Amino acid sequence: MHRSAVRSKGAKAAGITTATVAALALAPMGAATAAPPSACDLRTNNTYEKLLQCVSVDAVMEHQEAFQDIADANDGNRAAGTSGYTQSVDYVVKTLTAAGWKVSLDEFPFTYVPPPELQQLTPVTGDYETAVFTGTGYGEVVGNVIPVDIVTALPRDPVTSGCEDSDFTGLDFTGTTDIALIQRGTCEFGVKAINAQEAGAEAVILFNQGNTPLRSGPFTGTLFGVNTQPATIPVVSASFADGVALAQPGSTARIVVDAPESRPQLNVIAELPGRNSSNVVMAGAHLDSVQAGPGINDNGSGSSALLEIAQQISKITPENTLRFAWWGAEESGLLGSRAYVTELSATEKDRIALYLNFDMVASPNYIFMVYDGDESGWNAPTGVPIPEGSIQIEDLFESYYTKMGIPYDDAQFSGRSDYQAFIQNGIPAGGLFTGAEVPKTVQQATIWGGTAGAQYDPCYHIACDDIDNLDLHALDVNSDAIATAVLTYAYSTESVNGVVGKPLPEDYFLPPPAGPEGTVNLPGGGGLSPDHDHGHDDVG
Repeated sequence: MHRSAVRSKGAKAAGITTATVAALALAPMGAATAAPPSACDLRTNNTYEKLLQCVSVDAVMEHQEAFQDIADANDGNRAAGTSGYTQSVDYVVKTLTAAGWKVSLDEFPFTYVPPPELQQLTPVTGDYETAVFTGTGYGEVVGNVIPVDIVTALPRDPVTSGCEDSDFTGLDFTGTTDIALIQRGTCEFGVKAINAQEAGAEAVILFNQGNTPLRSGPFTGTLFGVNTQPATIPVVSASFADGVALAQPGSTARIVVDAPESRPQLNVIAELPGRNSSNVVMAGAHLDSVQAGPGINDNGSGSSALLEIAQQISKITPENTLRFAWWGAEESGLLGSRAYVTELSATEKDRIALYLNFDMVASPNYIFMVYDGDESGWNAPTGVPIPEGSIQIEDLFESYYTKMGIPYDDAQFSGRSDYQAFIQNGIPAGGLFTGAEVPKTVQQATIWGGTAGAQYDPCYHIACDDIDNLDLHALDVNSDAIATAVLTYAYSTESVNGVVGKPLPEDYFLPPPAGPEGTVNLPGGGGLSPDHDHGHDDVG
């Protein structure tokens, strides 16, 4: 059901306290002349006008280019557990230290899973995108590919490939190394793998069913289920198209699945002490990419914007203590932020007034979204509580967009980014998001421009998420929105947690939030598909 495309939030905004969430006597977006770099380096950016002049998109892009260079020098990615992530940490630490922040490294346990390899050797050659299954065995296997009751002709539904022992009758798995090629469908992945292992296979390739677009590409899942013990042989996935290529007579392939290893990782925590050390304003962005690509939008965009703001705000003396975080292993299950919050004492958690999260803020086919603190557009899933004060954070961002005449929408508090651990511990949270793998609607394209039917980020979690996979207008707008929120809460968090601070040294005003909303209206939550997950498990 479509909600109205335009809805005023003026009634909700009436609760904003003037002392803290008013703001900004600012010129329209793009009208102010950027201050010369020397002026930004020397002055104290303690007003909105000063800070927003110095937080330029060109400066943010310098950090983005640094992250791209790091990925280029490290196998094309900055994933947790890799040298690319280590060098990203080093870059952030060096930049923050030079800016005068107090920087610490927060270590947390991490199990690194090396990327698997799948190569077809004959009758054609190719390196195929692949993934491992939870519970797989390990090793390198080079051998004959033996199709097991596969169905390549439409409609390819149902497919029982490998679900029954009888599927292997008449197939010769007595060679030194044989690889079972099994199609997704009907029964659990683990059942298929165990049946192949018992038939004598030394490895398994599970390729997608191919009956729908969602069941065509590479995938992953778990081998646990009805089998309490999974297979001990390597099990990898393939797309439907690659599975068809591997099904050719005379096919041979090479599979490599290396064993996981312990590689503790680091969060970067930076603090700018305030007059009130008992009221901490936190903001964070995850620093890691996926293994498939450099992660320049996801999440170099949030990381770079926050890093530039840290540099430009470093000379102020805030009323509240500022603490910024660059999280590790978000792409592996929000591990860095979860570990950090878990280790905090109850007293330390109580000191945190609020948490702001910035993950993918420059998607190339963007819409502007604010995490939906009042659940007016999206109900949060069961088990994802929205703490008091989160509505007021949403109001601030929406008021900024309204001030600038920029349409915005709601993003679901789905629990799928680094704010999760904070809201589960009662800490108010909010943030910005420009969309991931969900296609843009015609209505959204009318409001924000871009391409209807294309994903908000067509390069989400793949190799092309590089320096060219950004919308600079979205990055510019959101960098200023982030800077506005950080400076506001540096002086007072009264609207969020009732702690009275001090007014900024300038007159400022933000209007009540009002803008085009209610246009996401797709399965899932504001820019994420319904099955978007870190470590998603599935069955055949």
